[in-house]
Amino acid sequence: MLALLTETEQEKVYKGYDVEQMEALLYDWNFWARPSQQTPEQDFFVWLILAGRGYGKTRVACEQLLKWKREGYKRFAIVAQTPAEARDVIIEGESGLLSISPLWDMPVYEPSKRRVTWGSGTTAIIYSGENPEQLRGAQQEKAIVDELAKYKYPQETWDNLLLGTRIGDNPQIVIATTPKPIKTLKEIISQPDTIITKGSTYENRSNLAEKFFATVVRKYEGTRLGRQELHAEILDDNPSALWHSDIIEKYRVDKAPELVRIIVAIDPATTDDENSDEAGIVVAGVDMRGHGYILGDVSLKASPDKWAQKAVYVYNKWEADRIIGEANNGGDMIEIIIRQHEKHVAYSKVWASRGKYIRAEPVAALYEQGKVHHVGMYPELEDELCDWEPGDKSPNRLDALVWAITDLMLPKKGKLRVEV
Repeated sequence: MLALLTETEQEKVYKGYDVEQMEALLYDWNFWARPSQQTPEQDFFVWLILAGRGYGKTRVACEQLLKWKREGYKRFAIVAQTPAEARDVIIEGESGLLSISPLWDMPVYEPSKRRVTWGSGTTAIIYSGENPEQLRGAQQEKAIVDELAKYKYPQETWDNLLLGTRIGDNPQIVIATTPKPIKTLKEIISQPDTIITKGSTYENRSNLAEKFFATVVRKYEGTRLGRQELHAEILDDNPSALWHSDIIEKYRVDKAPELVRIIVAIDPATTDDENSDEAGIVVAGVDMRGHGYILGDVSLKASPDKWAQKAVYVYNKWEADRIIGEANNGGDMIEIIIRQHEKHVAYSKVWASRGKYIRAEPVAALYEQGKVHHVGMYPELEDELCDWEPGDKSPNRLDALVWAITDLMLPKKGKLRVEV
C-alpha cells in the first residue's frame, strides 16, 4: 500500500515497474488506498463508511463496486440522493466510475436507461432516494449507497434496497455517508452484520486543496457542524435548541393530505460571493384541520436572480397561492426580481417586527403539539432547526420555515389561524 510507504520507498517501487506495469498500477486501488479505505477483512452484509467531507468515501464505494466486478459479480444497484447526484458524483464525478475505471475495461453509461454496463455483461442500475418505489421488484447481488443520511425518503429507500439485495452467494451493501442522527442510520449501525469505518476530512488532506483547509475547514473547525461534517460524529440535538429531531420524526409523513393553501417563503440573501448566506426557500401548506406540512426546501447559495428563479419554479410546481419574502433584508428588491421571472405572481412582503426567538417559539410549539409535519426528509433544514439556539444568528432555511408556518397557521396575535 502506497500510503504506508515513505517517499524514498515509493520511488524504489516506481523504478521497479515498466511502462505497462505503471499504467496498470494507476488503477490498482489496493496500492493507492489508505488502510482505512481497504475492504474490511471481517465478513459483512453492510459496510458503513461514516466519514467527513473530502475523506474519499465515494471513491471507496466506487472502487468496491469495481472490485466486486473483478470477482465475477454481475448485478449491482447504485443508489444516490437524486438522479443528478448519481450522474454527477457516482458516474461522471472525479471519483466516479468513469474516472476510475481502467481504459481497457471502461463501462458505458446509458442515462435514459439509468444503467451502467460493461462488455462482460455486468450491469449496474441507478436509483435515487427521491423515488424509493423504483427499487420495488429490483434484484441485485451487491449495492453501493451514497450519502444515505441526506435522502428525502431514507427508510423507504433502505427497506426496498434490502428486500432486493437477495441474489448470489454473498449479497452485500456499501454505504458511504456523512453521518446525521437519523433513525435509519442508527438502526443500520445497531445491526450485528454491519462493519463500520470512520474517518475525518483531515485523513485525505494531501489530496485536497490547501485553500479548502484555510477557508472552509477553518470556518467550521470547533463547531457542532464541523464535528459532523469534518469529523463524522453523529451528534445528538443541541439541548438548548427549540426543535428536537424526535418530535420532527414522530410527526413526519410520507404524503400530505389535500391542502387548502400553499405558500413559498423566502428569506433572501442579498449578495452573491463565497461568504454569502444561502437564500432560504421553503414550501409549506395547511390542510382543513389547520395542520401544516413542509413540502419542500430548495434553499440555495446563488445570485438574487437565480434564487428568485428557483422560487418562481416551485411556486408553479406546487401551484402555490402566494410567495412571501422578508422585507427587512431585501426590501422591495425581492418583489422586483420575482416579477422579472413571472409578472403576475401573487406576492406579499413580511416584516420582522419582533426578535427571531419570539417569532420562532410559537412555531416550535406547533411542532410539539403535532400540528406541523415534514413530508419526507429535509436533512439540511432539520439540522438547522435542531442545532439553532436563541441568541445565535438564525440560518436562512430556519427563517424561511418560520415565515411560512407563521403565515399559514398563526395570526398576528399568535393563536392558530384554524382551530382543530
